[in-house]
Amino acid sequence: MNMPAKPRIVIVGGGFAGIATAKALRHCDADITIIDRRNHHIFQPLLYQVATAVLAPSDVAAPIRQLAAKQKNVSVTLAEVVAVDLKSRSVDAEYPGLGVRKIDFDYLVIAAGTQSSYFGHNEFAKYAPCLKTMTDAEAIRTKILTAYELAESTDDTDERQRQMTFVLVGAGPTGVELAASIAQMTTTTLRSNFRRIDPARTSIFLLEGGKRVLPSFAESLSEKAAKHLAKLGVKVITGAMVEHIDDRGVIVGGKRIESGTVLWTAGVSPSPLVKMLGVPTDRAGRACVGPLLNVPDIPWLFVIGDTATVMQDGRPLPGVAQVAIQQGRYVGRLITWLLSGGGAPRPFRYFNKGNMAVIGKNYAIMESGRIRLAGLTAWLIWAFIHLMFLPQLQNRRRVQNQWLWSYFTGQRSSRLVAEATRVVT
Repeated sequence: MNMPAKPRIVIVGGGFAGIATAKALRHCDADITIIDRRNHHIFQPLLYQVATAVLAPSDVAAPIRQLAAKQKNVSVTLAEVVAVDLKSRSVDAEYPGLGVRKIDFDYLVIAAGTQSSYFGHNEFAKYAPCLKTMTDAEAIRTKILTAYELAESTDDTDERQRQMTFVLVGAGPTGVELAASIAQMTTTTLRSNFRRIDPARTSIFLLEGGKRVLPSFAESLSEKAAKHLAKLGVKVITGAMVEHIDDRGVIVGGKRIESGTVLWTAGVSPSPLVKMLGVPTDRAGRACVGPLLNVPDIPWLFVIGDTATVMQDGRPLPGVAQVAIQQGRYVGRLITWLLSGGGAPRPFRYFNKGNMAVIGKNYAIMESGRIRLAGLTAWLIWAFIHLMFLPQLQNRRRVQNQWLWSYFTGQRSSRLVAEATRVVT
């Protein structure tokens, strides 16, 4: 006698939303497949610390396959989804070196995240790397550290200053945290490492097209953040629309800023996977989903995290980690409920636990409801929360030890410049 096949649930994306969905399905009698083109989950909020040599890549990442060891109804597939067929309920996944294979499903959860957006100027990407993946972080770290090596080596005064000038485009949390971390590195970590240059004379420009930094925070906190950035030596320029980026720097407002390192921290766009679905989207290209986080009229197709737009109280939910995690948990529990024959479920409701941004040593801002904090207390809360949310116990221990070492010594242990690959002939 043949046993009835278990329901097949495919989750595309091993980020915050995808992992949260899989974990919430741990008691579900189904076969769950997580598909991701990378074999690891990145703790994105600390990726900037990899880019500025505070932490090593392994400190903020964990293998997705580790979830399969703990959860027997989960399997992990290293592949990239290149097509979705809603009629046959299948996805085409391209495996490295093995070609394309079809994977069938009964429920599909799209949690593919975002990619950097250059707002129609993709030619900027060649000169201004973004910070989305571990490869990006390591490339930026190499670019930053190499700039000081070049400044130390050159006899040209203008070139030396150009190499010691950093421009960050976009003053959201990533831009602010990255700028502050670079500033702190120049005055502490690198202070006595060179003989011909003084890293403390580094120029850091943080460009923002809007009226203020950290626009998602209350204006009072935004002002405090800007003042603290100024204390760190970061030059904040608001209302700055970048017109051109090349290998010599940027042009903004008709004026050129000579720079050897330009970093793009401005904006993101949804994964191209959303277009493959052929479902309604908002102006940013994110899938429009209903109160149950599924696509209207397609009850088995869920889109969550940064790939979806969800309205709550007349406003779209922000693209932050806690939104993705709560959506993933909701969808996982909802599918489990549906498969067990449950009735009409409650619609998704996001609970905002607050927003945080760290701005160098001993200073952070936090907004939670009517509570608004800036300074050391917010920084301690930020450190505790980020330690607790790291994916594995070993990550927490390593990060805690490295933070303590850096806090008391000012040193950063991951100051490695990656060598270019050489072809042996």
